[in-house]
Amino acid sequence: MAAPIDDMFSRCVDPGKISNCVEVRFIDNVKGKGLFAKRPFKKGDTIFTEQPLVSSQFLWNALYKYRACEYCLHALETAEENARRLSGLPGLSLPHPELCKVRPDRHQACPQCPVMYCSAECRQAAWEQYHKVLCLGPSHDDPDHPINKLQDAWRSVHYPPETSSIMLMARMVATIKQAQDKGRWQRLFSNFCSCTANEEEEIVHKLLGEKFQGQLALLRNLFTTALQDDHLSQWFTPEGFRSLFSLIGTNGQGIGTSSLSQWVHACDALELSGQQREHLDAFIDQLYKDIDKETGDFLNCEGSGLFLLQSSCNHSCVPNAEASFPDNNNLLHLSALSDISPGEEICISYLDCCQRDRSRHSRHKILRENYLFICSCQKCMSQMNDADMTSEDEEEVEGEGETEGDDMEDEMTDV
Repeated sequence: MAAPIDDMFSRCVDPGKISNCVEVRFIDNVKGKGLFAKRPFKKGDTIFTEQPLVSSQFLWNALYKYRACEYCLHALETAEENARRLSGLPGLSLPHPELCKVRPDRHQACPQCPVMYCSAECRQAAWEQYHKVLCLGPSHDDPDHPINKLQDAWRSVHYPPETSSIMLMARMVATIKQAQDKGRWQRLFSNFCSCTANEEEEIVHKLLGEKFQGQLALLRNLFTTALQDDHLSQWFTPEGFRSLFSLIGTNGQGIGTSSLSQWVHACDALELSGQQREHLDAFIDQLYKDIDKETGDFLNCEGSGLFLLQSSCNHSCVPNAEASFPDNNNLLHLSALSDISPGEEICISYLDCCQRDRSRHSRHKILRENYLFICSCQKCMSQMNDADMTSEDEEEVEGEGETEGDDMEDEMTDV
């Protein structure tokens, strides 16, 4: 049973106001539902802000010392600590340290285990929603604890760059196990599409094919051992686990938080003399060069979350809205990329900027394998007669060869 429309706004900041600005409509049996404007939005307007039902930091990201609040993903490093680690310069000092909004004096650990939170409020919220079930207590570092074995198995089959986490599934289960009103939470989670295949188009999620059956069976067995619950028996069957796996893969919204990025934005807003601005900009440019040399592209605390209203946004290769996380936590801001008229559908892109610049055939390949649909947006329709070559094929034709890492396409690294 799908969630009632009222539920769709329940995690928004000021849900009553948002329900007067946008609406969720059923479109057709192919696209399902979509989000539509009820009033005009100007380019740059915030359409809504929304908290996730659940969110989780990626496991490799956490292992590599990207420290984030276990509840809201707020970065726990100060901007200066973050810059020192990413640049490999332990003596680095940032100018204007007062612009950093991280407050280490407010950080709190779970009393039972080493899990860290950015505040007492987040610690309490996690405990009341799911952490009672997932807290490992003194077994936190025990490699034989079922949850630790589950996390290790996930890391062994899902290498960086990460796109989801088995712990998102674990928190869904733990939330329902702890909830007094289990039916409400089951109803909320039932809103998300969990199809494992699009039979009409003969598309199967790329990680649910035959070559990954052994890995899926291992994950399901460990998941069952760690979290089995009679109220959720359907999620622990082979087909139910596949559906849950597909749910987080097709609906999980990537989240990135960074105290350094927030500090840089605050620096950009400073009123400085010309010479001071030039000096500060040169410092930041050099810092990013040092970070690129030491760390590469992995700058943020990264994770994913399930957002009710945002999940109703369909994809377009030319989106008119985008999600961002400017508060350095998991609060999603959906903003207009262009003017949007009343009655117009609000679409985001399921592809990143680089993927959107690839050929129509390449875009369709990514969307088919990860989201189980064939895009028919205006851009794709205008390129219908283009050659059916992936961007890699086009590069080979031009003599550039395959991009590094193509041999890894068969690895279980995307959900």
